[in-house]
Amino acid sequence: MSDLADKAAMRHMDVCMEQEEKYTEAVMADTDRLQRKLLSEMAPRMASPLSTPPVRWGPWLYYRRVEEGKQFPVLCRRSATLNEEFISYNEPSAGFDFTSGRRIEVKLLDYNEEAERFGGYAYEELSEVSPDHRFLAYTMYDKDNDCFTMSVRDLALGNLCDKPRADRVANLAWAADGKTLLYSVTNANKRPYRIFCSMIDSDKEDVLLLEEFDENVYVNIRNTKDFRFVTVHTFSNTFSRVYLINGADPMSGMTLVWECEPQAHCIIEHHRGYLYLFTDAARTALDTPMDSHYLLRCSVEAAGSKIWENVFLEDPNRRIEDVDFCDTHLALILREGRKYCICSIALPLPMDGKGPLDLNAVSLRFLPLPKHVCQISAGTNYDYYSSTMRFIISSPVMPDAVVDYDLSNGKWVIVQQQNILHDRTRTLYGTSASTTNPTKKSKSASFYSLNEAELENSWNDLSEFYACEYFEVPSDGVMVPLTVVYSQKRNQESSNPGLLHGHGAYGELLDKRWRSEFKSLLDRGWVIAYADVRGSGGRGKIWHLEGRQTKKSNSILDYISCAKFLIEKGFVQENKLAGWGFSAGGLLVAAAINASTELFRAAVLKVPFLDPTHTLLYPVLPLQPTDYDEFGFPGDAEDFQAIRKYSPYDNIQKDALYPAVLVTSSFNTRFGVWEAAKWVARVRQQAVYDPQRPILLNLTTDIVEENKYLQCKESALELAFLIKMMDF
Repeated sequence: MSDLADKAAMRHMDVCMEQEEKYTEAVMADTDRLQRKLLSEMAPRMASPLSTPPVRWGPWLYYRRVEEGKQFPVLCRRSATLNEEFISYNEPSAGFDFTSGRRIEVKLLDYNEEAERFGGYAYEELSEVSPDHRFLAYTMYDKDNDCFTMSVRDLALGNLCDKPRADRVANLAWAADGKTLLYSVTNANKRPYRIFCSMIDSDKEDVLLLEEFDENVYVNIRNTKDFRFVTVHTFSNTFSRVYLINGADPMSGMTLVWECEPQAHCIIEHHRGYLYLFTDAARTALDTPMDSHYLLRCSVEAAGSKIWENVFLEDPNRRIEDVDFCDTHLALILREGRKYCICSIALPLPMDGKGPLDLNAVSLRFLPLPKHVCQISAGTNYDYYSSTMRFIISSPVMPDAVVDYDLSNGKWVIVQQQNILHDRTRTLYGTSASTTNPTKKSKSASFYSLNEAELENSWNDLSEFYACEYFEVPSDGVMVPLTVVYSQKRNQESSNPGLLHGHGAYGELLDKRWRSEFKSLLDRGWVIAYADVRGSGGRGKIWHLEGRQTKKSNSILDYISCAKFLIEKGFVQENKLAGWGFSAGGLLVAAAINASTELFRAAVLKVPFLDPTHTLLYPVLPLQPTDYDEFGFPGDAEDFQAIRKYSPYDNIQKDALYPAVLVTSSFNTRFGVWEAAKWVARVRQQAVYDPQRPILLNLTTDIVEENKYLQCKESALELAFLIKMMDF
């Protein structure tokens, strides 16, 4: 299966997929009615809104909307000042105001036409508008060549530019003039290794600025928000370096401004003559890794000397999760324990050589947030000269809320949030000056505005219907955060089934956001739990380091401890607990099943990483330094033994009764379908056969993430599988 160039092997794979599909259909045949019911429940909740919330940048509002009868959206823009109150996505006249006789909307890119260029797919990875709003550079997935192809479109004329056009493009960055584009390309192993500079509408060949010959070195580029500079980040398993390119003269060379240990997070922004570095690198070469991020700054003139000063004093009780800049304010996303908050600070900062600022002594303006916020993500926020920033507020008991927050005066508005209780999407649109009362709108209205008084109760929080509790679970001398969500109507004395999520890799936060499809489980009495095991980013960088490489077994131990806690405390009935893992989370759940088969009644493994030993030794698909840094280097004897100890494929128990497992995988994943297929085959071969505990394999060739119908269909199959297994 891993030899994708072998036509004979591909024919065998087709036969294998067909047989697995028939077997899954046979096992799940008695759930057809249930799947249809689940599909009818989830489809309205998972349906995409007609338009993305418009993003204001300079004189324009940019947004994507879906036209009737079309599969893919259209990228549009309209004047931000022309008829602000007029917008409709349901009428063909949306792009024209008959009162003024002027065209409002301009279509920039039709992804349905792009799909015709690229084999039926319209999968876009990058999309960057030039600072003068004249050009759009974007990359589309080319299925035939298995790479992302870059094109540049002239937005004034509506046609594609003759150059630059390039394959295998990994990153884009515009220079200050809006006519110079820098981009990085990958080699045959999908390693970003070259950076080119191209002049739009120029007859000259693109100039090679950098080429990294070392197979272990990767490059990444981005422009600062004011387009004054382009940063070049080169990293490997031994170092991490950041260079600066003058955005006004990209050909003038690169200046090294930062160097630290590998796998450190390094983002540089520029503000009025100062460079700001947001990082979690060790303070000095002799220091231990930092447990959280911090902010540094230096003047542009001193950047080459690499002399940086701390911006804020360290506070052990408060972590800086993220920062964002505009010309007048700095936005901070902070976390105190489990509590998240957003605050703003006026720029320039009052440092004046007095040393780092104490956040507790600085005048901060906070955005009021609902309870149980589990994640805050900054939006695109392209407009450097606007004090209004967009954030996405997430919670286990609230659909994601897109919020525009004015850092200068504290005013805010919910731009878009799904209304789960009515199975439709409620989209708020307009200016904060509007006094429209949404309760007086007709049921067909889909766009309206709220004033400040109405915003007090505008969060579509579902805490009234679904409870969210937090626990600290003991596990080998540490306390593991566990989040438990269930219906307020749940009968605690009944036989409640449960689903335990885990990921525990790459220092990433566990995705605890509200998922519409799980409402169908919660309303049926299920308990949904989330285990922030070591290896994740739930408690800082040290928490991540304690669950990687030779310490990966800590993640598995933590997950098992949380599973036992749910049963012992009565949240989930014994023999009615299911596991759920995505990608590297699939490794976590599968390894936990190997170690404690009796704990779980069922599991869903989505595109799982199940054979780390062979994949890390002989990668068929290209791996990155972060993969080896996370799971270990098989060439090292200690790492190799640790990998073999936790590898799901290498530790399948013989003659053990395994839980029912549904494994889903795709050809469009970083971990090959052969990993899922060989793990399923070995479990069937070695474990005790029980028809009530089937091992199913569901392979797809489509990009499921790009098709809402396929997402709903796959989710309906997975939920029906879990419900069926609990009813045996």
